[in-house]
Amino acid sequence: MTDKNQWLEWAVRLQSLAQNGLAYSKDVFDIQRFEEIRQIAAEMLVSPSGLPLEKVEELFCNESGYQTPKIDTRAAIFKDGRILLVQESDGRWALPGGWCDVDQSVMDNTIKEVKEEAGLDVRAEKVIAILDKAKNNPARSAHRVTKIFILCKSLGGAFVPNAETVASDYFGLDELPVLSEGKTTAQQIALCFEAEADEHWQTRFD
Repeated sequence: MTDKNQWLEWAVRLQSLAQNGLAYSKDVFDIQRFEEIRQIAAEMLVSPSGLPLEKVEELFCNESGYQTPKIDTRAAIFKDGRILLVQESDGRWALPGGWCDVDQSVMDNTIKEVKEEAGLDVRAEKVIAILDKAKNNPARSAHRVTKIFILCKSLGGAFVPNAETVASDYFGLDELPVLSEGKTTAQQIALCFEAEADEHWQTRFD
């Protein structure tokens, strides 16, 4: 039996081909065919995801133009040899960060997300890693995601509970809480510790 991850890979590929076809096709019949392929891709995700078709279409078929990976920025901030994590409403923890907004650079988005989720003003200092989520995080996504980890220095501020996070704290590598692994894994945090300790760090990427 084919597992749901294989179904997801097929559906994502079909959606990508359909979206690219819709972006460049001029022939009305080709456009109809690509719209049908996109619909089939959405229907393929209904069973594995457990979501209703309308929700899958909203999340999966709402873009136009040539499809590229989404960018997720994550900040690594250290204090006394411990790294800052923020806690989400489900009780799990992650490095502060999120989707890169269309009007933000990677650096600007990283700074913005830290302010929103952790209440800190930071300076982005160097790129730790550029990683493919599908290769490094267990939770799968209907979109290809590139995760960019940035070493940052805190300039001050204080945490305030907000719509995205309910707490923040610093943790040692050997005392990590339950992580939101679709966003941050223990291996990625360990990579951040390595980068913090190495002044000649070279960006990792895959």
